[in-house]
Amino acid sequence: MEKKILSMIALSILVLNSCSKDHDAKETIVIDSAQKALISGKEINSKINQNLQNDGKFEWNELSDQMLWSAIQQGAKVCTIGFGSSMNDFERSSARSKISQDMILDIIQKYEGKPLNKILISSDVYLNQVDVLIEKQETIIALRRLNNVRYIEPSGYNYSENEFSIQEKSSSTSSGCGLDSEVLATSDYTTISPNAKAPWAFYKHNIPSAWNYSTGRGITIGIIDTGASPKQSLLNGSFNNGESSGRTVQRYGTYVDSIWPWSTGTDGPDDKCGHGTSMSSVAAAPRNDKGLPVGVAYNANLIVYRAASNVVLDGYHELNGVKNAFIALGNNPNVRIISMSMGHIISSSKIEDGVRYAYSKGKLIFCAGGTSTSFTNFVGVIFPAWMSEVVAVTGVKENSMTECDVCHKGSKIEFTVAMQRDASGNTVPVDSYYDGQTDYVGGSSVATATTAGIAALVWAKNPSWTRDQVLNKMRQSASYYPNKNGNFGYGNVDALKAVQ
Repeated sequence: MEKKILSMIALSILVLNSCSKDHDAKETIVIDSAQKALISGKEINSKINQNLQNDGKFEWNELSDQMLWSAIQQGAKVCTIGFGSSMNDFERSSARSKISQDMILDIIQKYEGKPLNKILISSDVYLNQVDVLIEKQETIIALRRLNNVRYIEPSGYNYSENEFSIQEKSSSTSSGCGLDSEVLATSDYTTISPNAKAPWAFYKHNIPSAWNYSTGRGITIGIIDTGASPKQSLLNGSFNNGESSGRTVQRYGTYVDSIWPWSTGTDGPDDKCGHGTSMSSVAAAPRNDKGLPVGVAYNANLIVYRAASNVVLDGYHELNGVKNAFIALGNNPNVRIISMSMGHIISSSKIEDGVRYAYSKGKLIFCAGGTSTSFTNFVGVIFPAWMSEVVAVTGVKENSMTECDVCHKGSKIEFTVAMQRDASGNTVPVDSYYDGQTDYVGGSSVATATTAGIAALVWAKNPSWTRDQVLNKMRQSASYYPNKNGNFGYGNVDALKAVQ
Protein backbone atom coordinates (compact mmCIF):
# COMPACT_ATOMS: atom_id res chain seq x y z
CA MET A 1 0.00 0.00 0.00
CA GLU A 2 2.84 2.41 0.93
CA LYS A 3 4.58 1.77 -2.41
CA LYS A 4 1.34 2.52 -4.28
CA ILE A 5 0.85 5.80 -2.40
CA LEU A 6 4.46 6.86 -2.97
CA SER A 7 4.14 6.08 -6.70
CA MET A 8 1.01 8.21 -6.96
CA ILE A 9 2.70 11.12 -5.15
CA ALA A 10 5.75 10.88 -7.42
CA LEU A 11 3.56 10.86 -10.52
CA SER A 12 1.64 13.93 -9.34
CA ILE A 13 4.89 15.80 -8.70
CA LEU A 14 6.20 14.91 -12.16
CA VAL A 15 2.99 16.11 -13.84
CA LEU A 16 2.93 19.38 -11.92
CA ASN A 17 6.63 20.00 -12.48
CA SER A 18 6.33 19.41 -16.21
CA CYS A 19 3.49 21.93 -16.40
CA SER A 20 5.36 24.59 -14.45
CA LYS A 21 8.61 24.11 -16.38
CA ASP A 22 6.81 24.63 -19.68
CA HIS A 23 5.37 27.95 -18.59
CA ASP A 24 7.90 29.59 -16.28
CA ALA A 25 8.64 32.06 -19.06
CA LYS A 26 6.28 33.90 -21.36
CA GLU A 27 6.31 32.23 -24.76
CA THR A 28 6.21 34.50 -27.79
CA ILE A 29 2.97 33.98 -29.72
CA VAL A 30 2.71 35.33 -33.24
CA ILE A 31 -0.77 35.89 -34.66
CA ASP A 32 -1.28 36.21 -38.39
CA SER A 33 -2.53 39.67 -39.32
CA ALA A 34 -5.69 38.16 -40.85
CA GLN A 35 -6.57 36.63 -37.47
CA LYS A 36 -6.24 39.81 -35.41
CA ALA A 37 -9.52 41.48 -36.36
CA LEU A 38 -12.42 41.40 -33.93
CA ILE A 39 -15.26 39.25 -35.29
CA SER A 40 -18.74 40.73 -34.86
CA GLY A 41 -21.49 39.25 -32.74
CA LYS A 42 -23.58 38.66 -35.86
CA GLU A 43 -20.79 36.55 -37.38
CA ILE A 44 -20.31 34.61 -34.15
CA ASN A 45 -24.04 33.89 -33.99
CA SER A 46 -23.96 32.77 -37.61
CA LYS A 47 -21.30 30.20 -36.71
CA ILE A 48 -23.32 29.09 -33.69
CA ASN A 49 -26.44 28.65 -35.82
CA GLN A 50 -24.51 26.77 -38.49
CA ASN A 51 -23.16 24.30 -35.95
CA LEU A 52 -26.63 23.84 -34.49
CA GLN A 53 -28.06 23.10 -37.91
CA ASN A 54 -25.29 20.60 -38.69
CA ASP A 55 -24.70 18.93 -35.31
CA GLY A 56 -27.82 19.62 -33.26
CA LYS A 57 -25.85 21.46 -30.57
CA PHE A 58 -23.11 24.04 -30.10
CA GLU A 59 -20.11 24.10 -27.78
CA TRP A 60 -17.57 26.90 -27.44
CA ASN A 61 -14.56 24.61 -27.86
CA GLU A 62 -15.54 24.24 -31.52
CA LEU A 63 -14.50 27.84 -32.28
CA SER A 64 -11.16 29.10 -33.59
CA ASP A 65 -8.89 31.14 -31.32
CA GLN A 66 -9.91 34.32 -33.11
CA MET A 67 -13.65 33.66 -32.82
CA LEU A 68 -13.44 32.56 -29.18
CA TRP A 69 -11.40 35.66 -28.31
CA SER A 70 -13.91 37.82 -30.18
CA ALA A 71 -16.84 36.29 -28.28
CA ILE A 72 -15.05 37.01 -25.01
CA GLN A 73 -14.51 40.64 -26.05
CA GLN A 74 -18.17 40.92 -27.12
CA GLY A 75 -19.13 39.70 -23.65
CA ALA A 76 -17.41 42.45 -21.63
CA LYS A 77 -14.12 40.48 -21.70
CA VAL A 78 -15.48 38.03 -19.11
CA CYS A 79 -14.15 34.50 -19.43
CA THR A 80 -14.66 31.29 -17.46
CA ILE A 81 -11.78 28.83 -17.31
CA GLY A 82 -12.33 25.28 -16.16
CA PHE A 83 -9.25 23.35 -15.14
CA GLY A 84 -8.38 19.81 -14.11
CA SER A 85 -6.65 16.68 -15.32
CA SER A 86 -9.65 15.59 -17.42
CA MET A 87 -13.17 16.73 -18.34
CA ASN A 88 -14.46 14.81 -15.32
CA ASP A 89 -12.04 16.53 -12.94
CA PHE A 90 -14.47 19.34 -12.05
CA GLU A 91 -14.57 19.21 -8.25
CA ARG A 92 -12.12 21.08 -6.01
CA SER A 93 -9.38 19.12 -4.27
CA SER A 94 -7.38 21.50 -2.10
CA ALA A 95 -3.72 21.01 -3.09
CA ARG A 96 -3.94 19.96 -6.72
CA SER A 97 -6.68 22.48 -7.60
CA LYS A 98 -4.75 25.37 -6.09
CA ILE A 99 -1.59 24.51 -8.01
CA SER A 100 -3.47 24.35 -11.31
CA GLN A 101 -5.35 27.56 -10.62
CA ASP A 102 -2.21 29.46 -9.61
CA MET A 103 -0.41 28.34 -12.76
CA ILE A 104 -3.31 29.49 -14.96
CA LEU A 105 -3.57 32.86 -13.25
CA ASP A 106 0.19 33.30 -13.57
CA ILE A 107 -0.03 32.71 -17.35
CA ILE A 108 -2.86 35.25 -17.65
CA GLN A 109 -0.92 37.88 -15.71
CA LYS A 110 2.12 37.41 -17.93
CA TYR A 111 0.26 37.73 -21.22
CA GLU A 112 -2.15 40.43 -20.08
CA GLY A 113 0.56 42.42 -18.32
CA LYS A 114 -1.70 43.14 -15.37
CA PRO A 115 -1.75 42.29 -11.66
CA LEU A 116 -4.07 39.63 -10.30
CA ASN A 117 -6.59 42.08 -8.85
CA LYS A 118 -7.20 43.44 -12.36
CA ILE A 119 -7.81 39.97 -13.78
CA LEU A 120 -9.53 37.67 -11.29
CA ILE A 121 -13.29 38.14 -10.79
CA SER A 122 -14.01 35.03 -8.75
CA SER A 123 -12.76 31.56 -7.90
CA ASP A 124 -15.36 28.87 -7.27
CA VAL A 125 -15.21 27.20 -3.86
CA TYR A 126 -16.59 23.84 -5.01
CA LEU A 127 -15.63 23.61 -8.69
CA ASN A 128 -12.40 23.79 -10.66
CA GLN A 129 -13.24 27.04 -12.41
CA VAL A 130 -12.33 30.71 -12.27
CA ASP A 131 -13.86 33.80 -13.84
CA VAL A 132 -11.36 36.28 -15.27
CA LEU A 133 -11.09 39.33 -17.55
CA ILE A 134 -9.07 38.73 -20.73
CA GLU A 135 -8.27 41.30 -23.44
CA LYS A 136 -5.55 39.70 -25.55
CA GLN A 137 -5.91 36.89 -28.06
CA GLU A 138 -2.39 35.73 -27.17
CA THR A 139 -3.67 34.91 -23.68
CA ILE A 140 -6.40 32.69 -25.11
CA ILE A 141 -3.92 30.85 -27.31
CA ALA A 142 -1.50 30.31 -24.42
CA LEU A 143 -4.25 28.98 -22.17
CA ARG A 144 -5.58 26.61 -24.82
CA ARG A 145 -2.13 25.02 -25.01
CA LEU A 146 -2.19 24.03 -21.34
CA ASN A 147 -2.93 20.38 -20.59
CA ASN A 148 -4.74 21.21 -17.37
CA VAL A 149 -7.25 23.62 -18.97
CA ARG A 150 -10.55 21.82 -19.59
CA TYR A 151 -12.30 24.74 -21.29
CA ILE A 152 -12.20 28.47 -21.92
CA GLU A 153 -15.57 30.09 -22.54
CA PRO A 154 -17.07 33.58 -22.82
CA SER A 155 -19.43 33.81 -19.87
CA GLY A 156 -20.60 37.32 -20.64
CA TYR A 157 -21.59 36.73 -24.28
CA ASN A 158 -25.27 37.38 -25.00
CA TYR A 159 -26.59 35.47 -28.01
CA SER A 160 -29.94 37.27 -27.95
CA GLU A 161 -28.36 40.73 -28.01
CA ASN A 162 -26.60 39.86 -31.26
CA GLU A 163 -29.41 37.90 -32.90
CA PHE A 164 -32.59 39.94 -32.58
CA SER A 165 -34.04 43.39 -33.07
CA ILE A 166 -35.40 45.31 -30.07
CA GLN A 167 -38.90 43.96 -30.74
CA GLU A 168 -37.67 40.40 -31.19
CA LYS A 169 -35.56 40.62 -28.04
CA SER A 170 -38.59 41.67 -26.07
CA SER A 171 -40.54 38.58 -27.09
CA SER A 172 -37.68 36.06 -27.02
CA THR A 173 -35.70 36.93 -23.93
CA SER A 174 -38.85 37.39 -21.85
CA SER A 175 -40.08 33.96 -22.97
CA GLY A 176 -42.04 32.29 -20.21
CA CYS A 177 -42.53 35.50 -18.23
CA GLY A 178 -45.86 37.07 -17.39
CA LEU A 179 -47.70 38.09 -14.24
CA ASP A 180 -51.19 37.92 -15.75
CA SER A 181 -53.99 35.78 -14.35
CA GLU A 182 -56.68 33.92 -16.28
CA VAL A 183 -59.99 32.39 -15.25
CA LEU A 184 -59.97 28.63 -15.86
CA ALA A 185 -62.49 26.93 -18.11
CA THR A 186 -64.58 24.51 -16.04
CA SER A 187 -63.69 21.74 -18.47
CA ASP A 188 -59.98 22.10 -17.63
CA TYR A 189 -60.14 20.90 -14.03
CA THR A 190 -61.98 18.63 -11.61
CA THR A 191 -62.85 19.84 -8.12
CA ILE A 192 -61.52 17.45 -5.46
CA SER A 193 -61.48 17.53 -1.67
CA PRO A 194 -61.14 19.78 0.26
CA ASN A 195 -61.91 22.29 -2.57
CA ALA A 196 -58.87 22.06 -4.84
CA LYS A 197 -58.76 22.02 -8.62
CA ALA A 198 -57.03 18.99 -10.18
CA PRO A 199 -55.79 19.97 -13.69
CA TRP A 200 -57.09 17.98 -16.67
CA ALA A 201 -53.53 16.96 -17.59
CA PHE A 202 -53.10 15.10 -14.28
CA TYR A 203 -55.78 12.62 -15.30
CA LYS A 204 -53.91 11.83 -18.53
CA HIS A 205 -51.10 10.51 -16.31
CA ASN A 206 -53.30 8.89 -13.61
CA ILE A 207 -51.85 11.24 -11.00
CA PRO A 208 -55.07 11.52 -8.91
CA SER A 209 -55.24 7.71 -8.70
CA ALA A 210 -51.56 7.60 -7.70
CA TRP A 211 -52.39 9.83 -4.71
CA ASN A 212 -54.03 6.81 -3.09
CA TYR A 213 -50.51 5.39 -2.74
CA SER A 214 -48.24 8.45 -2.44
CA THR A 215 -48.45 12.22 -2.11
CA GLY A 216 -44.72 12.96 -2.05
CA ARG A 217 -44.37 13.14 1.73
CA GLY A 218 -40.78 13.18 2.96
CA ILE A 219 -39.26 14.08 -0.43
CA THR A 220 -37.74 17.49 -1.16
CA ILE A 221 -37.91 18.94 -4.68
CA GLY A 222 -35.52 21.74 -5.68
CA ILE A 223 -36.76 24.15 -8.36
CA ILE A 224 -34.16 26.24 -10.22
CA ASP A 225 -36.00 29.01 -12.00
CA THR A 226 -36.93 32.69 -11.67
CA GLY A 227 -37.99 32.36 -8.02
CA ALA A 228 -41.39 32.12 -6.37
CA SER A 229 -43.96 34.85 -5.87
CA PRO A 230 -44.12 36.48 -2.43
CA LYS A 231 -47.76 37.31 -3.25
CA GLN A 232 -48.97 33.72 -3.65
CA SER A 233 -49.86 32.45 -0.17
CA LEU A 234 -49.97 28.80 -1.28
CA LEU A 235 -46.20 29.00 -1.85
CA ASN A 236 -45.63 30.83 1.39
CA GLY A 237 -47.65 30.89 4.64
CA SER A 238 -50.41 28.60 3.33
CA PHE A 239 -48.05 25.97 1.90
CA ASN A 240 -49.55 23.67 4.54
CA ASN A 241 -53.24 24.06 3.72
CA GLY A 242 -56.12 21.67 3.23
CA GLU A 243 -54.80 18.13 2.84
CA SER A 244 -51.15 19.26 2.67
CA SER A 245 -49.42 19.26 6.05
CA GLY A 246 -46.13 18.82 7.90
CA ARG A 247 -43.90 20.06 5.09
CA THR A 248 -41.64 23.02 4.39
CA VAL A 249 -41.10 25.58 1.62
CA GLN A 250 -37.89 27.59 1.33
CA ARG A 251 -36.99 30.34 -1.14
CA TYR A 252 -33.47 31.52 -2.01
CA GLY A 253 -31.78 33.78 -4.54
CA THR A 254 -28.55 33.27 -6.47
CA TYR A 255 -29.21 35.75 -9.29
CA VAL A 256 -27.34 39.07 -9.28
CA ASP A 257 -29.21 41.79 -11.17
CA SER A 258 -26.26 43.85 -12.36
CA ILE A 259 -24.37 44.65 -15.55
CA TRP A 260 -21.09 44.41 -13.64
CA PRO A 261 -19.60 40.91 -13.40
CA TRP A 262 -17.87 41.63 -10.09
CA SER A 263 -21.18 42.47 -8.36
CA THR A 264 -22.11 39.78 -5.82
CA GLY A 265 -25.28 40.93 -4.07
CA THR A 266 -28.34 38.95 -5.20
CA ASP A 267 -31.74 40.57 -5.66
CA GLY A 268 -33.38 38.00 -3.39
CA PRO A 269 -35.70 35.01 -3.86
CA ASP A 270 -38.79 36.81 -5.18
CA ASP A 271 -40.02 35.92 -8.65
CA LYS A 272 -40.25 38.96 -10.96
CA CYS A 273 -41.07 36.92 -14.05
CA GLY A 274 -43.85 34.54 -13.01
CA HIS A 275 -42.33 31.43 -14.57
CA GLY A 276 -40.80 30.04 -11.38
CA THR A 277 -44.08 30.53 -9.54
CA SER A 278 -45.90 28.44 -12.16
CA MET A 279 -43.32 25.64 -12.00
CA SER A 280 -43.48 25.57 -8.19
CA SER A 281 -47.26 25.38 -8.36
CA VAL A 282 -47.28 22.45 -10.82
CA ALA A 283 -44.73 20.47 -8.83
CA ALA A 284 -45.92 20.92 -5.25
CA ALA A 285 -48.79 23.39 -4.64
CA PRO A 286 -50.96 22.27 -1.69
CA ARG A 287 -54.16 20.30 -2.02
CA ASN A 288 -55.93 23.37 -0.78
CA ASP A 289 -59.38 24.44 0.40
CA LYS A 290 -59.24 27.73 -1.51
CA GLY A 291 -60.51 26.54 -4.89
CA LEU A 292 -57.09 26.74 -6.56
CA PRO A 293 -54.99 24.23 -8.58
CA VAL A 294 -53.14 21.49 -6.70
CA GLY A 295 -49.59 20.36 -7.49
CA VAL A 296 -48.49 16.82 -8.39
CA ALA A 297 -46.58 16.11 -5.14
CA TYR A 298 -48.80 18.09 -2.78
CA ASN A 299 -47.12 16.80 0.38
CA ALA A 300 -43.51 17.14 -0.79
CA ASN A 301 -41.13 19.75 0.58
CA LEU A 302 -40.07 22.51 -1.80
CA ILE A 303 -36.95 24.63 -2.21
CA VAL A 304 -37.12 27.32 -4.91
CA TYR A 305 -34.13 29.25 -6.25
CA ARG A 306 -34.29 32.51 -8.13
CA ALA A 307 -31.30 31.83 -10.40
CA ALA A 308 -32.12 33.95 -13.46
CA SER A 309 -34.33 36.82 -14.60
CA ASN A 310 -36.06 34.78 -17.32
CA VAL A 311 -35.94 31.34 -18.91
CA VAL A 312 -33.34 32.05 -21.63
CA LEU A 313 -29.97 31.78 -19.90
CA ASP A 314 -27.94 34.62 -21.39
CA GLY A 315 -25.17 36.61 -19.74
CA TYR A 316 -22.73 36.21 -16.88
CA HIS A 317 -25.02 36.52 -13.88
CA GLU A 318 -27.65 34.11 -15.19
CA LEU A 319 -25.04 31.42 -15.91
CA ASN A 320 -23.51 32.03 -12.52
CA GLY A 321 -26.86 32.04 -10.74
CA VAL A 322 -27.86 28.68 -12.22
CA LYS A 323 -24.47 27.13 -11.46
CA ASN A 324 -24.63 28.31 -7.85
CA ALA A 325 -28.17 26.98 -7.44
CA PHE A 326 -27.10 23.53 -8.64
CA ILE A 327 -24.20 23.56 -6.20
CA ALA A 328 -26.42 24.62 -3.29
CA LEU A 329 -29.03 21.95 -4.03
CA GLY A 330 -26.29 19.39 -4.57
CA ASN A 331 -24.90 20.18 -1.13
CA ASN A 332 -28.32 19.93 0.54
CA PRO A 333 -28.67 16.35 1.83
CA ASN A 334 -32.47 16.67 2.03
CA VAL A 335 -32.90 17.35 -1.69
CA ARG A 336 -33.46 14.33 -3.92
CA ILE A 337 -34.95 15.88 -7.05
CA ILE A 338 -33.95 18.98 -9.02
CA SER A 339 -36.19 20.46 -11.72
CA MET A 340 -35.10 23.24 -14.08
CA SER A 341 -37.33 24.54 -16.87
CA MET A 342 -34.79 26.99 -18.29
CA GLY A 343 -31.95 26.69 -20.77
CA HIS A 344 -30.37 27.85 -24.03
CA ILE A 345 -29.29 26.59 -27.43
CA ILE A 346 -25.67 27.28 -26.40
CA SER A 347 -23.87 25.08 -23.91
CA SER A 348 -22.21 26.50 -20.81
CA SER A 349 -19.43 24.48 -19.22
CA LYS A 350 -19.84 26.62 -16.11
CA ILE A 351 -23.36 25.22 -15.72
CA GLU A 352 -22.28 21.74 -16.88
CA ASP A 353 -19.86 21.58 -13.95
CA GLY A 354 -22.69 22.59 -11.60
CA VAL A 355 -25.02 19.93 -13.02
CA ARG A 356 -22.35 17.24 -12.75
CA TYR A 357 -21.60 18.33 -9.19
CA ALA A 358 -25.26 17.94 -8.18
CA TYR A 359 -25.49 14.64 -10.07
CA SER A 360 -22.41 13.35 -8.21
CA LYS A 361 -24.35 13.94 -4.99
CA GLY A 362 -27.07 11.53 -6.08
CA LYS A 363 -29.68 14.05 -7.28
CA LEU A 364 -32.25 13.11 -9.93
CA ILE A 365 -32.26 16.07 -12.34
CA PHE A 366 -35.03 16.96 -14.81
CA CYS A 367 -34.60 19.69 -17.44
CA ALA A 368 -36.88 21.11 -20.12
CA GLY A 369 -36.26 19.93 -23.67
CA GLY A 370 -37.08 23.36 -25.09
CA THR A 371 -40.01 25.68 -25.74
CA SER A 372 -40.05 28.38 -28.38
CA THR A 373 -41.88 29.96 -31.30
CA SER A 374 -39.68 31.98 -33.64
CA PHE A 375 -36.86 31.93 -31.09
CA THR A 376 -34.63 28.83 -31.46
CA ASN A 377 -37.41 26.78 -33.08
CA PHE A 378 -34.85 25.28 -35.47
CA VAL A 379 -33.08 23.52 -32.60
CA GLY A 380 -33.83 20.08 -31.18
CA VAL A 381 -33.30 19.48 -27.47
CA ILE A 382 -31.68 22.48 -25.79
CA PHE A 383 -28.95 22.79 -23.15
CA PRO A 384 -28.66 21.50 -20.44
CA ALA A 385 -31.39 18.95 -21.24
CA TRP A 386 -29.07 17.29 -23.77
CA MET A 387 -26.58 16.34 -21.01
CA SER A 388 -26.34 12.65 -20.09
CA GLU A 389 -26.67 13.51 -16.38
CA VAL A 390 -30.06 15.10 -17.02
CA VAL A 391 -33.51 13.65 -17.75
CA ALA A 392 -34.97 15.66 -20.66
CA VAL A 393 -38.74 16.23 -20.82
CA THR A 394 -41.06 17.80 -23.39
CA GLY A 395 -44.76 18.46 -23.82
CA VAL A 396 -47.23 16.74 -26.14
CA LYS A 397 -50.83 17.23 -27.15
CA GLU A 398 -53.75 15.73 -25.27
CA ASN A 399 -54.63 12.58 -27.18
CA SER A 400 -51.74 12.06 -29.58
CA MET A 401 -48.02 11.68 -29.30
CA THR A 402 -47.41 14.95 -31.14
CA GLU A 403 -45.28 17.72 -29.69
CA CYS A 404 -47.13 20.80 -28.46
CA ASP A 405 -47.18 23.81 -30.77
CA VAL A 406 -44.12 25.37 -29.11
CA CYS A 407 -42.31 22.27 -27.80
CA HIS A 408 -38.98 20.85 -28.94
CA LYS A 409 -38.37 17.16 -29.53
CA GLY A 410 -35.39 14.89 -30.23
CA SER A 411 -33.43 11.79 -29.35
CA LYS A 412 -32.37 13.15 -25.94
CA ILE A 413 -35.97 13.31 -24.70
CA GLU A 414 -36.72 10.78 -21.94
CA PHE A 415 -40.35 11.53 -21.02
CA THR A 416 -43.37 13.49 -22.25
CA VAL A 417 -46.34 15.11 -20.54
CA ALA A 418 -49.74 15.86 -22.06
CA MET A 419 -50.09 19.63 -21.66
CA GLN A 420 -52.04 21.02 -24.61
CA ARG A 421 -55.74 20.32 -25.20
CA ASP A 422 -56.75 19.19 -28.68
CA ALA A 423 -59.89 21.30 -29.08
CA SER A 424 -59.26 24.52 -27.14
CA GLY A 425 -55.46 24.53 -27.16
CA ASN A 426 -55.57 25.32 -23.42
CA THR A 427 -52.59 24.25 -21.36
CA VAL A 428 -52.23 23.31 -17.67
CA PRO A 429 -54.02 25.18 -14.83
CA VAL A 430 -51.70 26.60 -12.16
CA ASP A 431 -51.78 29.00 -9.24
CA SER A 432 -51.20 32.56 -10.41
CA TYR A 433 -48.50 34.95 -9.29
CA TYR A 434 -51.19 36.67 -7.25
CA ASP A 435 -53.04 35.17 -4.32
CA GLY A 436 -56.44 33.66 -5.01
CA GLN A 437 -56.02 33.73 -8.79
CA THR A 438 -55.29 31.14 -11.48
CA ASP A 439 -53.47 30.92 -14.80
CA TYR A 440 -52.46 28.52 -17.57
CA VAL A 441 -48.90 27.42 -18.34
CA GLY A 442 -47.57 25.15 -21.10
CA GLY A 443 -44.54 24.03 -23.05
CA SER A 444 -41.75 21.70 -22.00
CA SER A 445 -41.47 23.80 -18.83
CA VAL A 446 -44.69 22.54 -17.24
CA ALA A 447 -43.94 19.05 -18.58
CA THR A 448 -40.64 19.05 -16.68
CA ALA A 449 -42.08 20.25 -13.37
CA THR A 450 -44.91 17.71 -13.68
CA THR A 451 -42.43 14.88 -14.23
CA ALA A 452 -40.37 16.01 -11.24
CA GLY A 453 -43.54 15.83 -9.16
CA ILE A 454 -44.25 12.27 -10.37
CA ALA A 455 -40.68 11.31 -9.43
CA ALA A 456 -41.38 12.60 -5.91
CA LEU A 457 -44.46 10.36 -5.69
CA VAL A 458 -42.38 7.34 -6.70
CA TRP A 459 -39.53 8.13 -4.31
CA ALA A 460 -41.89 8.81 -1.40
CA LYS A 461 -43.47 5.39 -1.96
CA ASN A 462 -39.98 3.81 -2.05
CA PRO A 463 -37.79 6.04 0.19
CA SER A 464 -34.88 3.59 0.30
CA TRP A 465 -34.52 3.50 -3.49
CA THR A 466 -31.64 5.05 -5.41
CA ARG A 467 -32.01 7.63 -8.15
CA ASP A 468 -31.58 4.94 -10.82
CA GLN A 469 -34.29 2.75 -9.30
CA VAL A 470 -36.76 5.64 -9.33
CA LEU A 471 -35.88 6.51 -12.92
CA ASN A 472 -36.16 2.91 -14.10
CA LYS A 473 -39.57 2.53 -12.46
CA MET A 474 -40.76 5.65 -14.28
CA ARG A 475 -39.47 4.28 -17.58
CA GLN A 476 -41.21 0.96 -17.02
CA SER A 477 -44.46 2.83 -16.37
CA ALA A 478 -44.30 4.95 -19.53
CA SER A 479 -46.29 4.45 -22.73
CA TYR A 480 -43.45 3.41 -25.09
CA TYR A 481 -41.56 1.13 -22.71
CA PRO A 482 -39.50 -1.05 -23.37
CA ASN A 483 -38.81 0.74 -26.65
CA LYS A 484 -37.62 4.32 -26.83
CA ASN A 485 -39.13 6.62 -29.44
CA GLY A 486 -36.67 8.68 -31.49
CA ASN A 487 -38.32 12.00 -30.57
CA PHE A 488 -40.32 11.33 -27.39
CA GLY A 489 -38.26 8.88 -25.36
CA TYR A 490 -40.37 6.52 -23.26
CA GLY A 491 -43.42 8.76 -23.63
CA ASN A 492 -46.07 9.60 -21.03
CA VAL A 493 -45.47 8.24 -17.52
CA ASP A 494 -48.44 6.51 -15.87
CA ALA A 495 -48.08 7.74 -12.28
CA LEU A 496 -50.38 5.05 -10.91
CA LYS A 497 -48.27 2.24 -12.39
CA ALA A 498 -45.13 4.00 -11.19
CA VAL A 499 -46.22 3.96 -7.53
CA GLN A 500 -47.77 0.48 -7.43
